[in-house]
Amino acid sequence: MSHPLVFISRNHIKDGRAEDYKAFYREQVLLLEQEKPGTVAHLAFMNEEGTELTIVHIFLDARAMEQHMVGIGEKARASYEMIESRGLELYGTPRAGTLEMMQQIAGMGVPVTIWPDAVGGYVRLQAG
Repeated sequence: MSHPLVFISRNHIKDGRAEDYKAFYREQVLLLEQEKPGTVAHLAFMNEEGTELTIVHIFLDARAMEQHMVGIGEKARASYEMIESRGLELYGTPRAGTLEMMQQIAGMGVPVTIWPDAVGGYVRLQAG
């Protein structure tokens, strides 16, 4: 049975780059929404000080996550001019190669926590 996957990235925002990152993210997320239909949620949250950023991704399944990762490296590298990865969390089991790609993009030494066993739950795409 196929389960949704959740990917959370935790990041530090480089000094003075919070507003730059907000503008960059808002532009990129519009493209992702159009280009990556299997990514059902892509949400970014910043702390009040503008120093820490968390991005939450929800994918329909492992295939959708794999498709999301295609071509994402260049966009990630551009974002790393403004942020530094502090850690990755993955809830669910990705396809072979997806995890390695994530680790390469984030960089060596970035902790990756994996919770592979989907116990249950649901994703509601519409209210009601």
